[in-house]
Amino acid sequence: MQPEFREVAPELLTDNVIHLIAEEWMLVTAGPPDAFNTMTASWGGLGNLWGLPVSFVFVRPSRYTFEFMNRAAQFTLSFFPEAYHDALMYCGTHSGRDVDKMAETGLTPVVGAHDTVHFAEARLVLECRKLYAQDFERDGFVDHAVRQKVYGSATDFHRFYVGHITRCLTR
Repeated sequence: MQPEFREVAPELLTDNVIHLIAEEWMLVTAGPPDAFNTMTASWGGLGNLWGLPVSFVFVRPSRYTFEFMNRAAQFTLSFFPEAYHDALMYCGTHSGRDVDKMAETGLTPVVGAHDTVHFAEARLVLECRKLYAQDFERDGFVDHAVRQKVYGSATDFHRFYVGHITRCLTR
């Protein structure tokens, strides 16, 4: 049995954020408990903006989670022990439009504050309130090689979301 979550101030996190997001990945989850979706992400960040602890996440319009992120005022970021890497891989390679990710991965949804959803198996959860959303634009890329490498000729650029971290749960 896993220890209970405890609430901590986001400023007290000691994880290497670059490694945490890029290598360990996270689940971005939006929508109420009766109608949510989650996706794996390896792009994002944590920091301070406007005097607030914030998260930065990026979701492509083609992802099913995009619809949920746009409707919801809140979202969560869930980080897991390495034992759940296969579950995160599944959530990143299968669409919630087509499969029941919870049934396929065995992850257990938990209702958080403001009817957000996170997962019982997570080791770290950030509950976030959306502050800002903006689409990347072709002309905004200063380094065109990055745009070419990531998007090629595609034009469905990610939407950038900034979320105020309103609650941080850890084990």
